[in-house]
Amino acid sequence: MRIFVKKGAVKQLLKIPKKQRVRIEGKISKLKISPFPRQSRKLRGRPAHRLRIGDYRVVYAVDKKKKRIEILSAQHRKDAYR
Repeated sequence: MRIFVKKGAVKQLLKIPKKQRVRIEGKISKLKISPFPRQSRKLRGRPAHRLRIGDYRVVYAVDKKKKRIEILSAQHRKDAYR
């Protein structure tokens, strides 16, 4: 699996404090091995999953046919679903 990060998600990641960003990037890289870890949940009404990393949420979509994981957003939980 390959991981692609949308431009908006890159901007969001850069706004996150470095300590949390490093942790989030580590979890994102582990999605290559296991695209549906225990901390992930399917989002209702959307073809996407969310990954819980402390107070932050990463929303991503998995395309099994293309073997591709696309990071859609990475935000603090208070802003993630708006």
